[in-house]
Amino acid sequence: MGKTSTSVYTGSLRTENTHLKSGSVILTDAPIDNRGKGQAFSPTDLCATSLANCMLTVMGIKAEDHGWNLTGATAMVEKEMASDPRRIATIRIVITALRPDDAKAIPILERTAKDCPVAKSLHPDLKQEVSFKWE
Repeated sequence: MGKTSTSVYTGSLRTENTHLKSGSVILTDAPIDNRGKGQAFSPTDLCATSLANCMLTVMGIKAEDHGWNLTGATAMVEKEMASDPRRIATIRIVITALRPDDAKAIPILERTAKDCPVAKSLHPDLKQEVSFKWE
């Protein structure tokens, strides 16, 4: 198994995370409701956003395999927290994309999104509410 990233706690409830292969950097900040400044993604924001990114990525792979154009698809992410213990309770994602010419594409792409690796890695108690808008 190869190393993926490094994370450094930089103080003031912030981290700096570096992707080892590319050098890309992501900063995190604790959310305002948990003593942070909310000036960057929180760790739970990244978790919710990772689900959306994974869905769009695997949909893109499936679309490329079939010659469907998914360029410009978007995902709007909403995260709902719970307490005792503090955790993500619900992730709501609305994926919006151009309606493919091929009628069989929509159910295939929707199923592919919901079966993405991040979706399958999250605890089953975490509600994943995913909807699609085909324009």
